[in-house]
Formats: sequence, structure tokens, C-alpha cells
Amino acid sequence: MDETLRQLGELLLGAVPTVIMVALLYVLFKAIVHKPLSRVLAERRSKTEGAVEKSRADIAAADARTAEYEQKLREARAAVFRAQEAKRQAAMHARTNAVNQARNKAQSQVQAAKADIERDRAAAEKSLQAEAATLAQEIVRRVLEPAGAGR
Repeated sequence: MDETLRQLGELLLGAVPTVIMVALLYVLFKAIVHKPLSRVLAERRSKTEGAVEKSRADIAAADARTAEYEQKLREARAAVFRAQEAKRQAAMHARTNAVNQARNKAQSQVQAAKADIERDRAAAEKSLQAEAATLAQEIVRRVLEPAGAGR
């Protein structure tokens, strides 16, 4: 029994350097790899969420512009209908001319509103793509960057 306890004591005494090495490796891993990686991942997440919020804001702005254009279109149509009512009481020829003029005006306003919306959408999409590319390059650079180079 004493021999077994002695051998067990020797085993435990021999394991102490291994335990110290494992603990040291754990501390070094946390300091060199885990903390910088966690920081980079958190930064990447915040930038991604920022880009998502910016895209939501851009979409909201485009929706607001769309609503504004629709309101202008409704106002233009209301003006056209009022003009048509006034022209009904005039001669048949004057009435026909007024209706044609009102339709042309509404068509041009619709086309102008559609062109403005498309330009706004294209600009927002280009901006989002450029920012996404920039963020992707930054993420790749940070992830591939050597562990000690950023300090």
C-alpha cells in the first residue's frame, strides 16, 4: 500500500509541470488569439449592423420620396380633374383639347416621378454595394492580419 501511495505521489509530482504548462498555454491562447479575435468579430458585427441600419434608413428615405411623389401625382390628378370639370361647360372642341393637355401633363409627371425614383434607388444601391465591398475588404484584412501586427 505504501508503495502504491509513493508511486501515486511521484505521478502527481511529475504532473505538476504539465498542469503549469497547460495553464500557461491557456492564458497565452486567451491573450494572443481569443481576445483579439473576439474584438475583431465584435467590430465586424457592429459595422455590419451599421450597414444594415444605413440601408434601412436609405429604404425609408426612398419610401418617403415615393410617398411624396405619389402625393404630387394625386395633386396633379386632382388639378387635372378640376380642369376637366371646368372645360365640360365649354364647347366640345375646347373640352377635348383640355382633356388631352391634362393627360399629357399627368403622363410627363408620372414619367418624371418614375425616373426620380429609379435614380434614387440606383444611387442607394450603388452606395450600399460600395460600402459592402469596403466592409468586406476591411473584414478580410482584419481576419487575415497576423495576430501581433495590429499592435
